[in-house]
Amino acid sequence: MSTGLIALLDDVAALAKVAAASLDDVAAQAGRAGMKAAGVVIDDAAVTPRYVVGFAASRELPIVWSIAKGSLKNKLVFLLPVALALSLFAPWAITPLLMLGGAFLCYEGAEKIYEAIWPHAAQAHEAKTGAAQDPAAFEEARIASAIKTDFILSAEIMALTLSTVPEASFWTQAAVLAVVGIGITIAVYGAVALLVKADDAGVALAAGGGPAPVRALGRGLVLGMPWLLKLLGLVGTAAMLWVGGGILLHGLEEYGITAPGHLLHEAAAVAGQVVPAVGGAVAWLVGALASAVVGLVVGGALIPVVEYLVAPLARRLRPAKGAAQHA
Repeated sequence: MSTGLIALLDDVAALAKVAAASLDDVAAQAGRAGMKAAGVVIDDAAVTPRYVVGFAASRELPIVWSIAKGSLKNKLVFLLPVALALSLFAPWAITPLLMLGGAFLCYEGAEKIYEAIWPHAAQAHEAKTGAAQDPAAFEEARIASAIKTDFILSAEIMALTLSTVPEASFWTQAAVLAVVGIGITIAVYGAVALLVKADDAGVALAAGGGPAPVRALGRGLVLGMPWLLKLLGLVGTAAMLWVGGGILLHGLEEYGITAPGHLLHEAAAVAGQVVPAVGGAVAWLVGALASAVVGLVVGGALIPVVEYLVAPLARRLRPAKGAAQHA
């Protein structure tokens, strides 16, 4: 009996060691995948605050929380199983789906620029595409738009994550995708929550009875955060364009159309050689600008397509869907 118990304990200890090693492996691979997706994570963090700007302070955190829940649902409920299924059964479908998502990001970014340059025309465009006007519906529409944009960025994050563990087992891939998805969501939306509430913290510091430097810091936060959020809004719009354009260029390369991407890489490399001291930063900036130009051209072309084709078709399908539900 005792010998059998000792053997059982040895087996349990061996299994525990295997499990610990597997967890360590998942953690290490998740860390590498997170680093590879860091660029898209930064874009995600820059894009999100623009969906919160303009609302009452009491609605900021609830909106961030709603978007964060939608982001987790995107990653864990939709994208994780779809990514695993596509990897197993239809890897050929990943690139066109990502390109469709990239085109959506281009459209979103171009629409924001259109709205800033021609606000009256943009209002007419919003009316034709069915944009909500009353405050409650406007908030719901803004949250829905943020979750849609997050879906595309999350898809890129999950695709990059999956590409780091192509030879891993099914369950290791699933675990790495889950760890990266949860970790990135907490990091991004935690940072966004801190950003949008920093001005309230500044008010509390400025009005408190603390030392003069603390009160000065509070006043600085109050004065500086609106400008920082506006800057992040601009960076978020630019991020939609350069990420969307970059996805399209990479997708074309997958189909053998390498000239546009090759030209972009060459231009970035030449620009980096001009200023060797900061060559990497210059090369990245030139590459991002070139991708943003591609995104702006594609997004601008999609604005009339959405207005005159996609939106009318969606309006026709909506009543039919409602009638089917009431039947």
